[in-house]
Order: sequence, then C-alpha cells, then structure tokens
Amino acid sequence: MLVDSTIQLIENTPLVELKNILSGEGKLYAKAEFIQPGGSVKDRAALHIIKDAYESGKLEKGRLVVEMTSGNMGAGLAVVCNLFHNPFTAVMSEGNSPARVKMLEALGAGVVLVSQVDGTPGRVTGKDIEAAIEKAVALAEEKDGFYVDQFNNLSSINAHYRGTGPEIWNDLDGDISAFVAAAGSGGTFVGTSKYLKERNSSIFCATVEPAGARVLAGYPITDPKHVIQGIGYGIQLPHWEPELVDEYLSVTNEEAVRYRELLAHKEGLFVGFSAAANVCAAVKLVECGKIGAHPKVVTVLCDTGLKY
Repeated sequence: MLVDSTIQLIENTPLVELKNILSGEGKLYAKAEFIQPGGSVKDRAALHIIKDAYESGKLEKGRLVVEMTSGNMGAGLAVVCNLFHNPFTAVMSEGNSPARVKMLEALGAGVVLVSQVDGTPGRVTGKDIEAAIEKAVALAEEKDGFYVDQFNNLSSINAHYRGTGPEIWNDLDGDISAFVAAAGSGGTFVGTSKYLKERNSSIFCATVEPAGARVLAGYPITDPKHVIQGIGYGIQLPHWEPELVDEYLSVTNEEAVRYRELLAHKEGLFVGFSAAANVCAAVKLVECGKIGAHPKVVTVLCDTGLKY
C-alpha cells in the first residue's frame, strides 16, 4: 500500500484475533490502535479535533495548539500539528512516564511539566490532572493558543463514531456480540458504542475502570494512585452517556500488570496498561457467560508499551 501522507497512517487499524489469551469458546478481537504514528488510539481524536478546528475557524496555520495530556493525546497532536504546520505545547503531570516526554520532544513539541498534587511517579491522580489542566488553560490564554480541551471536545467522540465504530462493524460484517473499552476522556467508548448500538441495539457494551477508581460505576475512590495511566482519574466525564453502558467492569493493578505480560508473551504484543486492562476485562466478560456461549468480543489496544 502506497500512502502520500502520514495522515493516511491514522485510522483504519486492523483487528487482530487474540487466539492465545482467551481459553474456551468465543472469539476475542483487539483493534491495534498502537500502530498509528503517535503510538495510540488518541491519534484519531487528535486528527479530528484539528481538522474540525480548522473547519470552524477556531484554528489557523501557525497558531499555537495547547493541551493537557497524559502523553497519548499529546503524541497524536504533535504528529498532526506538524502536518498542519501548527506549533504544539503539551502540559503534563510530572507523574506520567518519562518515555512520553522524550517522544513528545522528539516530535518537536514543547513540554511543560506540572508538579504532582498527591500522586507519585507512574501514578497520576485526578487532582494531578486538575492541576495540569489549570496550567494548560492559563498557558493557552497567555500565548493566545488554541486549547484543545479533550474532555469537553465533542470531536474526540465523533472521531470514534465516524471511524472506529464503522471500521469494527465492517471488518466483522456486523457479527459482534460485545464491545469493551476503558474510559479516559470517554471518547473511544462513547463514540464507538453509540455507532455500534445504532446498527444493532443488542450489542453488549462494557466500559472498564481501575478497581480503586470506579467513579463512573458509582463507587467511591479507594485507590487514586493506580498504575493504569490515562484512565480512571476519578472525575465525571462531561459527555458521558450512561445509557450506552451495559456493564461496568473493573481491573486491579495486579491484573493489568499480568495481562500486559500475557499479551507480550502469548501474542507478541507489547502494549500499555490500559490495553492490558481492556483485554483482561474482555476475558472476564466472555468467561462469565452472560453474553452467550460463543461470543465475538472486540476491545482496543490503546497504546504501545514503549511509552512506559
């Protein structure tokens, strides 16, 4: 396949069947989002956000783009902003992995690190995120930059409604029993689930949260310092649609670590903790039997393990 732009490497990612992870009946498919140029599912949202901002007149060539990020949206925006000729600055909590900072800087992005409020290295809390958001908003105002605001930006959801959902549906000819995805900003789950349920309302959609930070499921936070970076910040999501959720699943730190190793050793897939949590939760859903004896379940490999 010949492409004439890096932009064409974003979206249309393959589904890979995880034949060695799932025991017993059923099939488990994972969407390989980590193969995109920024290394994660956030490349999709970054592309749609920037394109939509240009179309609406909110952004023009040469104007600074600013966003708070745990790293993945930042990498996606760094790639896309380079192609659209916009400078980009990522504002991150110091608790996020140093590998993400290196990737952003290698892509030419400016990086502003914000001290943690109550988290620890590798374990970023909701308060850490709030502090980084406050800094990003102030920086955008100071520099007259376009603030992406991924948690409130509907383009993030539309990226998956227009892209991820239709891709999954078409690849499996609509033969899907369930979709499982973790909630960071909520874009992947909401956009994809909304599309799939519009095509077939019986498709079972489950979202994934860290075991100690199940705010969307209605539980109090008991472990804000979990290891699953990028999800479970313990905040309510502005565009969350609870009617799309058939079940809230949870994954412990230990399960995320174990499934990350299983994916690497059994499937040859070196991915991050949120991807491992997705696969772990999908396996739990299949094994509990509530979606039938021979289900076809789809989940998402959110990012590459090289960012940790």
